[in-house]
Amino acid sequence: MAAMTPTSRYTDGVQSPQGSEDAQGAKGAGAGAPARTAARRPRPRIWRGAVLTLAGAYFIVPLVASFVFTVHVPGQGVTFEAYTQLLSADGFTESLLLSLGLAAATIALSLLLAVPALVAVRIGSPRLRPVVEVMCMLPLVVPPIALVTGITTVLRWGPEHLSRTPLYQTFIAVQNEKFPVVLVLAYTVLALPFVYRSLDAGLRAVDVPTLVEAARSCGASWPYVVLRVLLPNLRASLAGAAFLTLALVLGEFTIASLLGFQPFAVWIVSISGAQARMSVAVSILSLLITWLLLIALSRAGTTPSTAAAAPATTSRKES
Repeated sequence: MAAMTPTSRYTDGVQSPQGSEDAQGAKGAGAGAPARTAARRPRPRIWRGAVLTLAGAYFIVPLVASFVFTVHVPGQGVTFEAYTQLLSADGFTESLLLSLGLAAATIALSLLLAVPALVAVRIGSPRLRPVVEVMCMLPLVVPPIALVTGITTVLRWGPEHLSRTPLYQTFIAVQNEKFPVVLVLAYTVLALPFVYRSLDAGLRAVDVPTLVEAARSCGASWPYVVLRVLLPNLRASLAGAAFLTLALVLGEFTIASLLGFQPFAVWIVSISGAQARMSVAVSILSLLITWLLLIALSRAGTTPSTAAAAPATTSRKES
């Protein structure tokens, strides 16, 4: 039998002390590798700060320049007449309230149409989801000028052919200058793609069939399921949809101008020729108002819902 050398690391299947020390050292090296990798991670680079600075300057510098233009008059120095004369300007309050009313009505109508439809598709007919998606995305393909042309044709055709029917008064009512319902209908169509995307993302994040089945098995009615079970879980999606719809309505100009109405955006353009400083001041003020409203909507969407938390607490107690 061949003699075994003392330098062998294994003797009769037993690992030598030297081999065990090597193995422990290898394990220690392997355990320390993630720590060294984490320690070697690069810190945030300088270019990230430069990009953020450029992005901030891109948005802030035009606003600062516009504000300086409104308060600095050559030969007179600094004056705030452009802002003090806003409240007394002809049409300012009426146009602003009209735009806010149109935005509120558009948000309510778009959510009233989209939420039940998407919930029904999600629960009962998932195969119809592509069809609903295509229908809701069509306004992105149709230009606003084409939409205005179609609306104008219908509004002209109605009084001519339906003058002896009760529908004649309907065509007249939807064109009321104090609150043009036709703008609400047009803005609802324009807002459908954004409302759909926001609500669809929220429904995908929630197990809607399970929630509905659990609530129905406990004896809840369909209105209760929608109002107290689904809507609290879709709070962030609803706030996002309202967020986008509000921004769209407050900044829309083409449809309202071509139809002959004067919401806030059209009023700003109408005074820009005669009172340039006031129009810029109104634009800055409208931007601040829009930001405040959007911040309020975003905070409403991120606030935890007690109605949504109550069913979860009850189910934990029952289990």
